[in-house]
Amino acid sequence: MVNIDEQIKIIMKGVDEIIGLDSLKEKIEKANENGKPLIVKLGLDPSAPDIHLGHTVVLRKMKQLQDLGHKVIVIIGDFTGKIGDPTGKTKGRKALTTEQVLENARTYETQIFKVLDKDKTEVRFNSEWLSQLSFEETIKLAATMTVARMLEREEFKKRYENQVPISVHEFFYPLMQGYDSVAIHADIELGGTDQRFNVLMGRMLQKEYGQEPQTTIFMPLLEGLDGKEKMSKSLGNYIGIDEKAEVMYEKAMTVPDNLIIKYFNLVTDMHPDKVKELESTLRDEKVNPRDIKMRLAKEIVRLYHGEKEAEKAEERFMLIFQKGKIPTDIETVNVSENNFDIGEILVSEKFVASKSDLRRLIDQGGVKINNNILKDLAEIKIEKEMIVQVGKKKFIHISIA
Repeated sequence: MVNIDEQIKIIMKGVDEIIGLDSLKEKIEKANENGKPLIVKLGLDPSAPDIHLGHTVVLRKMKQLQDLGHKVIVIIGDFTGKIGDPTGKTKGRKALTTEQVLENARTYETQIFKVLDKDKTEVRFNSEWLSQLSFEETIKLAATMTVARMLEREEFKKRYENQVPISVHEFFYPLMQGYDSVAIHADIELGGTDQRFNVLMGRMLQKEYGQEPQTTIFMPLLEGLDGKEKMSKSLGNYIGIDEKAEVMYEKAMTVPDNLIIKYFNLVTDMHPDKVKELESTLRDEKVNPRDIKMRLAKEIVRLYHGEKEAEKAEERFMLIFQKGKIPTDIETVNVSENNFDIGEILVSEKFVASKSDLRRLIDQGGVKINNNILKDLAEIKIEKEMIVQVGKKKFIHISIA
């Protein structure tokens, strides 16, 4: 295994907080001596399976621990998912059916292996042990926690103060999630800062059950491309891990300059020493942040599409945005001259939201046909081959039969 100092350096990269750092060093030392890897836990609630870069922050840290030789266990909350975690909600989350939970879990498994090494990852479902608890054992579990402590959790506190009902079964979510750590004898648990209460519950329950408390590693939330709000698909400020290489690259190039290093730390596997070098380089006023950002964009694309696609995405970006040329890999739409309607084509291909949106873009000079700015829809001259450009990024090839 990698020596302790090097492991701690990699583990600390980008983290918000580590509770139990001293004990972690001791655990790593024992693991090195015994040749027995630490058990690293990540619990996933299978209620939202569509993953973007913001979701991968914790997965990336898991991958780094995996590469250091430790045993990664991903726990899919198929049992807890049927209750629903009230995190971030002012009212109880609607419980999922068994079928919904399992379908989401299958989707999650497919997506997490775009980050984690499938052959080195153990996936467990917490129904394996939670469904086996007797009523007596469940009461024993409930007795470890007071109502007053539960109401320290911000979401419960707000609902209590606002007289929004809290069902008794909702208190069991953090208890069961914490019991997962007891069931697998976790040495380390990872989570976002928004999961602090749940993750610390595992540490507390391990003490109650006579186990050595797990070290807890909290990762910060990732701001989206707007630089302000948490990355979210609903806000449109995200980079999806299933997106095309060129789309990922172009989106990464819109990351605000002040977040470049944070993205290197949280969504790439670049060694912390190299990240520090880049941070130092960025302080040089002679250095254009765009050059460092291109390295970031390429690194992100490489992780999900490989080196070859990353190079192609970079070449395409340089061709379009730095040299102003038309790419060669654009989509082709074949239409007959009789049915030609550029508005219908661009709307159906989702290049514009509507014909009125197209007219607005034309008025702003944002539409080109064969590299000529289109000033009026009525002025369109139909040619056999037409390259239409909408804004700076969108190109489509229309072939007239």
